[in-house]
Amino acid sequence: MKFEKIHNKGQAQLFKNQYLEYLTKTHPLVIWGIYSPILLYFPFYAINNLSLSGVNVLVIFIGGMFFWSFTEYILHRFLFHHHPETEKGKRINYVLHGNHHEYPRDKERLFMPAVPSLIIASIFFLLFYTVLGSKAFPFFPGFMLGYLIYGSMHYAIHAMNPPFKWMKGLWRNHHLHHYKENDLGFGVSSTLWDHVFGTMFDLKKEKDNKAEIQKLMYVSSPNKEA
Repeated sequence: MKFEKIHNKGQAQLFKNQYLEYLTKTHPLVIWGIYSPILLYFPFYAINNLSLSGVNVLVIFIGGMFFWSFTEYILHRFLFHHHPETEKGKRINYVLHGNHHEYPRDKERLFMPAVPSLIIASIFFLLFYTVLGSKAFPFFPGFMLGYLIYGSMHYAIHAMNPPFKWMKGLWRNHHLHHYKENDLGFGVSSTLWDHVFGTMFDLKKEKDNKAEIQKLMYVSSPNKEA
């Protein structure tokens, strides 16, 4: 997924139809607004209607968050960074993720838009319910909170410098993923699975390229190109 130029302005046009194009864009607060009721209601329902204890609900909820971190890595590495051979496959890959690498400053496409997000989330819930039964009710909101944290982290990494020193590794890992090597550094909310599967950058040896990093961040100083 290499592009001759990273565009500092504008955004990719994914569809000629203006309504389809509109549905490819969103804001983080929209996605948080959609899923926040589920984060609150499903655990409450599990305790009050499914006879699960508060401790069990909490443990399963945390398990859902942990499972998201693994899912995030798998999807990013093997779906978003799949290398298709056909033109149709390349087109699908570009719509899914390639446009973000070409236009990293497009803040309207840092979260999956609402319609496909709801469809995919519903599929995940049905899968979890098939495997876990009633335990899916606390597991699914934990999984979705993991997703929301991931999306928010992704948004923050492209918008600002790390707010805490201990988070710098996450920022650098994703920046290097964009401007140096797309097939390394797949973790966004966590680098755990990059360490486990050997796709982590050696951050001690990698030097920051401030000019390249600036191209990836949609907020810039007044004296620099927006």
